[in-house]
Amino acid sequence: MNAIPRFNLGLPKHYTPVVFAFFMSGIMAMLMCLVIVAANSGLGLGYFSRVFHAYMLAMPVAFICVLMVRPIVMALVARTIRP
Repeated sequence: MNAIPRFNLGLPKHYTPVVFAFFMSGIMAMLMCLVIVAANSGLGLGYFSRVFHAYMLAMPVAFICVLMVRPIVMALVARTIRP
């Protein structure tokens, strides 16, 4: 069996928090847009167009929010997990 090729842009390790925030916010914003648009307006004609328009607003907001709350979440995790 062939191994799956590894995707690596070669970014320096100190960019880890920003890259994490980018992927986390992108995935979560898309999932939330898919669910909220379906709940508010249904799965009918134009569903994916409405999701895309919602995502254009949600992604940058989610990215900034993840960057802002990451230190708080890290502190909460540190207090929750035994050393």
